[in-house]
Amino acid sequence: MDRNAGAARLRLDPHPSRTTVLDGAWWPRSTDATTELPALVEALSDLRGEITHLLLNPAEWDLPHLPRAAAGRSAARLGWYTSQPAGLVTVMSDFGRDRFDLLVVPSGASRRSADAALTAAADAGDERRTPELLAGIESGG
Repeated sequence: MDRNAGAARLRLDPHPSRTTVLDGAWWPRSTDATTELPALVEALSDLRGEITHLLLNPAEWDLPHLPRAAAGRSAARLGWYTSQPAGLVTVMSDFGRDRFDLLVVPSGASRRSADAALTAAADAGDERRTPELLAGIESGG
């Protein structure tokens, strides 16, 4: 999905399951929530139905921490929780009342590291958790 400059760089497990550690990963281009979150909501809506909520850690995003991310005709509510694990966004959609977790690859990651993390997080057989995957990511420098 990362072919055009405005599209969300996102990789999801093609077979959603409640038994996997992670359901995929997202590689935002910056820490500007105002710019990044609407593109994520739009991309996920195309794949998983209307996105109703995103839960994020506020320490990882620039201010302001807005209450909603508008995408097209809908807007997802944003929950900013210091208890949300670093490097993780929890997404809720109306499609079967679905909830899933995405690794958030740091925007400054090298392409090689980001691609490896995106692939691992979307692989149902990979049982590494967010901290482990984040530890293996190198800066793009």
